[in-house]
Amino acid sequence: MIGGGCLDIRRSVTGFSVFLGGSLISWKSKKQPTISRSSAEAKYRALTTTTCELQWLVYLLADFQVPHSQAALLYTDSKPASKFASNPVHHERTKYIQLDCYLVREKLQEGLIKIIHIPS
Repeated sequence: MIGGGCLDIRRSVTGFSVFLGGSLISWKSKKQPTISRSSAEAKYRALTTTTCELQWLVYLLADFQVPHSQAALLYTDSKPASKFASNPVHHERTKYIQLDCYLVREKLQEGLIKIIHIPS
């Protein structure tokens, strides 16, 4: 998952790669439709987009009768995004991404994803 602003239009880029075992099965790189007020907000939006993709892939695997009982490992280099996901307290800074917070937190609690912080 990547974030970073385009200097021309000030929109961040969401990017992710999803692997099943050692095989790349899904990827995306696209400018976010909304201008984020901080890099943490942009990265949290990317985290949400990736979570939705993982949920869809789990549904697809189930349709093919391929059970997937382990949490998907979701790596991020953003400490604030990791903390927003695990902290149920909303701060003034998270009001623009509240729906994203609820979605990611719900998928964390369901065991669909496990967020792992990697230093950048």
